[in-house]
Amino acid sequence: MGDAFLDHPPFEIRLPAEQSVPFVFNSPHSGRVYPENFLTASRLDRHSIRRSEDYYVDQLFEASPMAGAPLLAAHFPRAFIDVNREPYELDPRMFDGRIPPFVNASSMRVAGGLGTIPKLVAENMEIYNGRLTIEEALDRIDRFYRPYHDRLRQLLVKTHSRFGYGVLVDCHSMPANAQSSSRNRPDFVIGDRYGTSATEALSQLAVSILQDLGYTVSRNKPYAGGFITEHYGRPARGLHALQIEINRGLYVNEQTFEKTEGFDGLRADIGQFMHLLTEYFASNYSDVALAAE
Repeated sequence: MGDAFLDHPPFEIRLPAEQSVPFVFNSPHSGRVYPENFLTASRLDRHSIRRSEDYYVDQLFEASPMAGAPLLAAHFPRAFIDVNREPYELDPRMFDGRIPPFVNASSMRVAGGLGTIPKLVAENMEIYNGRLTIEEALDRIDRFYRPYHDRLRQLLVKTHSRFGYGVLVDCHSMPANAQSSSRNRPDFVIGDRYGTSATEALSQLAVSILQDLGYTVSRNKPYAGGFITEHYGRPARGLHALQIEINRGLYVNEQTFEKTEGFDGLRADIGQFMHLLTEYFASNYSDVALAAE
């Protein structure tokens, strides 16, 4: 199923000439390389299957190296394998074969069709024509999920070792409108797992910078952060993790997936946001990110 990645890396790390700030940026859902065998096994067309992408988020944060921080970006799509999940959140009904006992089949994400091997893309659209083998699922986890997290972990360990602390910013996008409401969502949502993955001061700093740039910002609603934010955020150990969600209505046509005229301006503002966030945090760490007591 990974045929597209014989000649194309499954992910990339964009490094600064020298890492000068204690930050790592991560874009796990913006991958746009779809293996041909995966598309053949899907009941969806090439357009519909893209609905779970965080469109162009890796490009919105492409100035990360210029801010002195590495950016890890997936090329494999979220519909193929979702690295913002536990490694084995799998729905047994999707697979033929014996399910290993360590599989987490009862999580809310699995129940919603959004496990490590997703069953659905947006709008409850089923991905597959039939069942996969459990061997296929485990192979994807071994070949894509584990190497991705290995590299992310290495970046964070290196950052923490060099600076004594670090911040992971997990970068995502969200639909423009809430499904249960006609009200527009805010421009950005900053998630810190309700204060458990980063300190209050750091989260508020991110919110304030975006507000000063003219955007509406919510904290933890409707997105508080996923597996990556929860798993890597350890404020008491000097490692903080924030999730940032960007309203797609700011920069992309959600029907055609084409960039709109707002893309370039938003990208410039996100570059400014990264510069201000990393610079202020690095200069004022004792005030902004006191270890949780």
